[in-house]
Amino acid sequence: MSNYLKMSYNYIKNIQKKHFTEKTVLIIGAGYIAEEYAKALFLMGIKNVTIVSKSQKSSSKICISYGFKPLFGGYENTLSDLPKMDLVIVATSVLTLLPAAQYALETGQTNVLIEKPGSIYFQELSTLSSKFPKSIIRIAYNRLQYPNFHFLKDLVADEGGITSCTFTFTEWLDRIDLTKYPTQILERWGIANSLHVISMAFELIGLPKTLTSYQSGNLDWHPSGSIFTGSGISEKNIPFSYHADWNSSGRWGIEIMTNSNSYRLIPLEELYLCKKNSTLWEKVPFEIPYPNLKQGLAEQLCLMLDTDSKYHNNLVSLEKSIQFNKICEQIFGYS
Repeated sequence: MSNYLKMSYNYIKNIQKKHFTEKTVLIIGAGYIAEEYAKALFLMGIKNVTIVSKSQKSSSKICISYGFKPLFGGYENTLSDLPKMDLVIVATSVLTLLPAAQYALETGQTNVLIEKPGSIYFQELSTLSSKFPKSIIRIAYNRLQYPNFHFLKDLVADEGGITSCTFTFTEWLDRIDLTKYPTQILERWGIANSLHVISMAFELIGLPKTLTSYQSGNLDWHPSGSIFTGSGISEKNIPFSYHADWNSSGRWGIEIMTNSNSYRLIPLEELYLCKKNSTLWEKVPFEIPYPNLKQGLAEQLCLMLDTDSKYHNNLVSLEKSIQFNKICEQIFGYS
């Protein structure tokens, strides 16, 4: 078992009960993902949680469910009166993630977890990094903390490493409520949404050393195209390719090859193995520390709360997030 998995099973479920129960946490936002964080904090035994939102109805509902403290009026009108928290989680809509995070940092908070992707523009992430170089700022790519993801890392390491990779990030267009998102988000949907799977692939094989990308097709709301193909070599010298046709069928998925086996993260939360000289895909069992939570959230929260942990670098820094955004700009042909 890898060091990371030992951390997942033992550290998260045991050490956090001893050290984290008295921690103070602030959540900015009261939507779906904010409620998922609230649920995670509750199950981790953390009681001193404040939820800031504009709407009294939304934050009150969450706080009543978990016994947390609501604050109404929006972050601009409440954060300056709050003491320094052990952790601030920014879980607002995408276009307000960076302004909310910056305001939290300007009002004295120093340990901030921002929901992915942080911003759809890498320049904004660069600005935040330069303004607060001494603060701990991480982007919440919870899929990079999936137990199966790190179990896969362990398995391929035992087999001599990854030899090649292919992945797909087909979107289900009929499931996207175009009235729910502003034009800016829709025009950069690859960063706002597809980056979840793209980041997993490049976290496994390393960032691209060379990358050739093609875009074709068109959508009224996504001008850069609807079909995306490409290939390249990663910094670990691993060949990779990708294909996504948003007008057709398919789903998110990653396939990894070694000299012994092939592995699939399809769906991303699960793990399948195909042995050499076989066509049978077998489901690989693995333990999930918190089966009733959105995967990866508890792992992220523990790492953010224990800033001295040697595992803290498993989280995505602003610098890494900037690299992810730049890669997506090339893949999707964003100007």
